[in-house]
Amino acid sequence: MSVSAVTHLNFRGDARAALAFYQSVFDGQLTVVTYKDADNVQDPAEADQVMWGQVTADNGFRVMAYDVPSGKPWDQGENAFFLSLRGDTAEEVTAYWDGLTEGATVLQPLGPAQWAPLYGMLKDRFGVTWVVDVAVAYPAG
Repeated sequence: MSVSAVTHLNFRGDARAALAFYQSVFDGQLTVVTYKDADNVQDPAEADQVMWGQVTADNGFRVMAYDVPSGKPWDQGENAFFLSLRGDTAEEVTAYWDGLTEGATVLQPLGPAQWAPLYGMLKDRFGVTWVVDVAVAYPAG
């Protein structure tokens, strides 16, 4: 079993540019899944924006990012990042989820998603927003 915690940056239309910049600085592999790729388009003008992206480098650098849809509130000073927790199995992720939910506000219940076998979002009792999911392989992009 393996688990990782990664900073997940939130943008409003700049996620692809930010990820490309971080890749240019740290090298590594850039992966981008758009809302269109995931068949999750809510606003056609945002179809090519990043629903999920990451840069992973051999030197250990890793960052994730996405473009917050215009239908959701976003303030760079208030919700500029999430802490992303990814595990290899549903059992592993569910155990961490169960622990994190103590005193938390569940924003998206843990369950199947179009892009992952399990995905959930919560704000823990300290005000930190966590996105929790089971890792799946994505093609480089």
